Amino acid sequence: MLPREELLKGVENRDSVARVIDQAEQAIKTWEVVLTDFLSPPELAEINRVFSRLTDVQLVAWGGYPQAERQRMAIARSELPLDQSQVDLVALEIAGNFLFDTATHRDFLGAMLGTGIIREKTGDIIVLGERGAQAIVAPELAEFLEMSLQQVRSVPVKTQRIDINELKVREPKKKELTTVEASLRLDAIASAGFGMSRSKMVNFIEGGDVRVNWKDVSQASSQVKSGDLIAIRGKGRLEVGEIAVTKKERYRVQLTRFM
Repeated sequence: MLPREELLKGVENRDSVARVIDQAEQAIKTWEVVLTDFLSPPELAEINRVFSRLTDVQLVAWGGYPQAERQRMAIARSELPLDQSQVDLVALEIAGNFLFDTATHRDFLGAMLGTGIIREKTGDIIVLGERGAQAIVAPELAEFLEMSLQQVRSVPVKTQRIDINELKVREPKKKELTTVEASLRLDAIASAGFGMSRSKMVNFIEGGDVRVNWKDVSQASSQVKSGDLIAIRGKGRLEVGEIAVTKKERYRVQLTRFM
């Protein structure tokens, strides 16, 4: 069996990681592919980190499209073939006329949960403005939601299955930039990447609005490194690319901003 206590040492999402350890042990024992519920980005990142030490089990995550935030994981013994096609998902269209009663992501999620389902069975929701939304869910919920999800806010809706290829996903806008800084402090790199003053960035950090690699960070002096993902609530994300030291011993940092 897996070294459970060692794997759980120091993890933040302990319940989620413990549940995946149980499922991994099941996959090893039965020689079958086992699927998790939908996991959030912090859970996915921590589970990938924890399981990267193991050689007898493999994980594949998929949420329906490349940029999906919430994803399910397929778990199998390392000897078995495993790919994204084995992660079972269903796409739903929630169609209605929202021209005069605009609905947000929270409204669609609230209406879905209001039918009695749990959050762990739902993936991303793609809001389509006045036409409604599309949602990704576990297959066992599809028929229930087709019958039960009939209204969002004051708007009657028709909920029906669609092909996963019919998801109307917008490609994220990207902006590449380079900055030269005296240090790799979070406030310095993030303020350059998001194009705002350093003092304003410090307020965001100390106010709990900034995450690095999906973990809350409240220290402006935290050091960033190549590969880090910096997210500010409501402002988008910033990926730290290559870092080089200049002749004047400053740091030239490649950044990609996703808006």
